Amino acid sequence: SMNSLPGRAALSLCRRTAAGEMRVFAGSSGHPAGCMPAPLQAVRVCHSGTSRKGSVSTKKRGYDITRNPHLNKGMAFTLEERLQLGIHGLLPPCFLSQDVQVLRVMKSYEIRTNPLDKYILLMTLQDRNEKLFYRLLTSDIEEFMPIVYTPTVGLACQQYGLAFRRPRGLFITIHDRGHIATMLNSWPEEDIKAIVVTDGERILGLGDLGSYGMGIPVGKLALYTACGGVQPQQCLPVLLDVGTDNQALLDDPLYIGVKHKRIRGKEYDELIDEFMQAVTDKYGMNCLIQFEDFANSNAFRILNKYRNRYCTFNDDIQGTASVAVAGILGALKITKNKLLDHTFVFQGAGEAALGIAHLLIMAMAKEGVTKEEAAKRIWMVDSKGLIVKGRGHLNHEKEEFAHEHPHLKTLEEVVHVIKPTAIIGVAAIAGAFTEKIIKDMASFNERPIIFALSNPTSKAECTAEQCYKLTEGRGIFASGSPFNKVTLADGRTFYPGQGNNAYVFPGVALGVIACGVRHISDDIFLTTAEAIADMVTEEHLAEGRLYPPLNTIREVSFKIAVKV
Repeated sequence: SMNSLPGRAALSLCRRTAAGEMRVFAGSSGHPAGCMPAPLQAVRVCHSGTSRKGSVSTKKRGYDITRNPHLNKGMAFTLEERLQLGIHGLLPPCFLSQDVQVLRVMKSYEIRTNPLDKYILLMTLQDRNEKLFYRLLTSDIEEFMPIVYTPTVGLACQQYGLAFRRPRGLFITIHDRGHIATMLNSWPEEDIKAIVVTDGERILGLGDLGSYGMGIPVGKLALYTACGGVQPQQCLPVLLDVGTDNQALLDDPLYIGVKHKRIRGKEYDELIDEFMQAVTDKYGMNCLIQFEDFANSNAFRILNKYRNRYCTFNDDIQGTASVAVAGILGALKITKNKLLDHTFVFQGAGEAALGIAHLLIMAMAKEGVTKEEAAKRIWMVDSKGLIVKGRGHLNHEKEEFAHEHPHLKTLEEVVHVIKPTAIIGVAAIAGAFTEKIIKDMASFNERPIIFALSNPTSKAECTAEQCYKLTEGRGIFASGSPFNKVTLADGRTFYPGQGNNAYVFPGVALGVIACGVRHISDDIFLTTAEAIADMVTEEHLAEGRLYPPLNTIREVSFKIAVKV
């Protein structure tokens, strides 16, 4: 990978460039014949060597080229392109291929030790030279994904007032009702195929970040392109700013959003309605709209309201469910049994828990039981303890998983009494899987399944090291954010599986966009889970991986898109 390019290889790359590709324009006295087109004639800018396949046509000239991230190639413009585009002299005279530019960015990246500084470096590159940004991202997806996505993107959202350089995406506020169609016309691209939208109320496990939540749609759509191959110009990040209930942001002079408490109820619903209508009027009914990081109360309501009317899905409910079920199906290859042989306890009963539980029920139904029978194998623990029949204030979604049982207050008690085969953490409570819980799981089960799926890393229920050490290497572990490999005292090394939604949403998006799918059913997410699990080999499982390696994610996305 470019990240660990040895000095000798770097030197040879530079020498090769110097010998064959680098041109220094010294003393060029005039323009080569036929190089200067008529002022408004479209010029093709080639982005992939000499092939015309990766080229785009443009009538822009001069600074408009070098300041446009879609068109800018930095110092990779050839002499002919520089002359035709009117940028000769606006760039240093040296020609550097994209490979050498990647090397230069990597050098700059490696001297930064702070993840937020690395994030800012990559985002400013995306603002300056989009092709180079994606070339860099795909050169080592395992290195860069934790920076542009979880866990660093969470930190970047918290510090968005400081990290903010240049606005990306479309900011629509509650006060823009009645004008959303006009605002969409301000966006420079006409052919939008995918939108990721958030209202910033529940960013990862960090809570209400208001307008600072824009970092999430921007990061997600970067992965649509890097992992799923969706054209970046066809992606639109949107933040619906209805205010924030986070007092620290309201008091923050650097806060970039509207400064009042969240507006809810009828006005909020009208804003979402108008947004959905305006988007489909402008971009068509099969424009994909992904809802992201909405609070529980709105997420389920919005999904159920729109899922059969528009091309839409909620990644926190359905994407998380798909990747978690993929991990469980992978774990079955180790436990050598069926889903019906398992009992699941969820720490948390929000969007992710309910989404995973519903998809598990669908998967169990394929094994030949009714949905009611399947639900009996799933228990949930929320902030008030075990969800049981007769407990007050249960919403409709939670009631489905309320069973006849005495009330238990803590997760430790629940694990001790229910004796599950799998525990799944999705409540963003750091350290919720205590030493006693992990040891209990190891005492009931030969191969306990322990999924700490909360993001970012600071919110994980336990670390990979805790799981492997306390279960003496028998635990089947997956996490939402990445953990480094773990080596036990006996020399065995495990590579923790990262249950990253990036395995799911880019492939689903590519399939949906390519086929013009109108409505996205839950079947698609179960198919996706099965496809991901099918790509996990015995070698992966032996290393502790429940998912294909991240560096194969483009192939994973492609296979998912084909299945969709």
